[in-house]
Amino acid sequence: MPAAPTDAPASLASYAPERSIGLQLRRIVNQLGATIECRVEPLGLTDAQWKPLLRLLLGEHASASSALARECHIDSGALTRLLDRLEAKGLVQRERAAHDRRVVLVALTDAGRAVASQLPALLGEAQRQLLHGFDEDEQDALRAALDRLEANLQNLATAAPDSRDGLGHPSKNQ
Repeated sequence: MPAAPTDAPASLASYAPERSIGLQLRRIVNQLGATIECRVEPLGLTDAQWKPLLRLLLGEHASASSALARECHIDSGALTRLLDRLEAKGLVQRERAAHDRRVVLVALTDAGRAVASQLPALLGEAQRQLLHGFDEDEQDALRAALDRLEANLQNLATAAPDSRDGLGHPSKNQ
């Protein structure tokens, strides 16, 4: 049996999974998704299905475009399958645009509008409970910190590969 290493590599020693912001955020997102799924289940929806309904209710997208897919954090193929299920439930309808038959317009049906109109209150209550115990200043600080994390990730993603160190971080030599 090989001997156990006495020293972890420096790159491993600097990473502690129990202190990982990414893992903590993933757990929060997963738990929140499960909580919301329980709340939308009486409406006949899944966690994935409420998202395009809300976007359509808010009038943000009229076509099954890549923008709607991006807003729902899914690819266009998954959006098509999701809209198929919502259409089968009678919640959305799709039609070809008269000006361009390649464009597919998506709209809420009356039943879809009735279901979607319940989502803002339901989601607002879930958020209120999620932020229980946080005063307004703490909520603002949390949002600001999350905005900074998101900006850091966007900067990391757009940094040129040759300007990163071996761990994917921007090089300190710049």
